[in-house]
Amino acid sequence: MIVIKFGGHAMGEHSRKWASEIAARFRSGEKFVIVHGGGPQIDKELARRGIEKKSVNGFRITTPEIMEVVELILAGNVLRAVVRDLISAGIPAVGLTGSDNQLLEVELRDEAKFGLVGQIRKVNPKIINDLLDKGYLPVISPVADDSSSRALNINADIAAGAIAGSLRAEETLFLTDVPGIYTAWPDRSSLITEIRLAELKKISFEGGMTPKVEAVINAIESGASSARVIDGTSMPAFIDALSGDGGTLVKP
Repeated sequence: MIVIKFGGHAMGEHSRKWASEIAARFRSGEKFVIVHGGGPQIDKELARRGIEKKSVNGFRITTPEIMEVVELILAGNVLRAVVRDLISAGIPAVGLTGSDNQLLEVELRDEAKFGLVGQIRKVNPKIINDLLDKGYLPVISPVADDSSSRALNINADIAAGAIAGSLRAEETLFLTDVPGIYTAWPDRSSLITEIRLAELKKISFEGGMTPKVEAVINAIESGASSARVIDGTSMPAFIDALSGDGGTLVKP
């Protein structure tokens, strides 16, 4: 089984081709779980409303006003669009949020620093396994409620990693807007092609690389067999990744 984190940057011109590629493999018996992001779509709506975007170490600072937009876009527009593309490709896809059947148990990460950004305490994968057993493809939006029924914004990379670990996924694919993990982004020569988890944990990362690396580490430490970070805007890169090539491969 493969868990795919589908980033917002990958949802452009290739989204239907991406769904068709998944469909071909799904029909051959491969099981998939998809966790989607939606950063560019959120940014577009924030700009339309005249709301300033801010982030710290790759995490979006989420005020109550911004959380309203995050939930609208992630649990509404983007989730429905991803499910729609998969169904159009012939896949029985079902959309979920992190709150459904308490799939993700979350708490505030650091309210003073990030606002309404959640961190995952526990994954309850029963609803995912039930859907997989019945032949469905689960699509998960990274929004979840805390114990006070307050909606929190969960980084999609981290949600995908935690879910992959709980499912003991054979592979976790992180489709992002870069070709892999860089030790010194944006220096293209610093791209890592393959690395063991212990070595990855020795490297310090900044900015947008931080949640990606945290998610990869979490996925493997939680039980996933491997993780691969690829350029989700490239169909050839996606096809290669499904065949076990390209990007940055991280192994236990």
